[in-house]
Amino acid sequence: MIAVIQRARAATVSVDSSIRGSISRGFLILLGVHRDDTDADALWIARRVAFLRIFADEAGKMNLSLQDFDWASSINPAADGGVLLIPNFTLCAQAAQGNRPSFTEAMPPARAKELWQQVAMHLSMHQIRCEMGVFGADMQVALTNDGPVTILLDSAERP
Repeated sequence: MIAVIQRARAATVSVDSSIRGSISRGFLILLGVHRDDTDADALWIARRVAFLRIFADEAGKMNLSLQDFDWASSINPAADGGVLLIPNFTLCAQAAQGNRPSFTEAMPPARAKELWQQVAMHLSMHQIRCEMGVFGADMQVALTNDGPVTILLDSAERP
């Protein structure tokens, strides 16, 4: 599984001009599911996301994770923080040869959707609000990046 994590001040996902998910402060995550991924990869990605310390503490050092925030006491309680999880099979593209990428490394859609949903479920188990895109849809994603801070996780590299 490949996760591109962007620290966000705000992010939304729309389908057919209708907002389907939004967060204020948190992570926008583009998630690609590789054909060899398993339930263990979904669990590993969710745990890494939940405890990834890339928010600044009082000293300005990246030392806080999503677990460290009391989202209920945010400055704008109507716009909750958390994760906006977007399925993105194109992250599994092979583009080293030719001009048209190959997507043969991507998981077939039915199983990919299950694993993507498992990541969201595991995040929820960590008490992290998880808004989601729409699997298989043509989505428009808007992001106000914070930093910018962008982290790449690949479950193929897990110990």
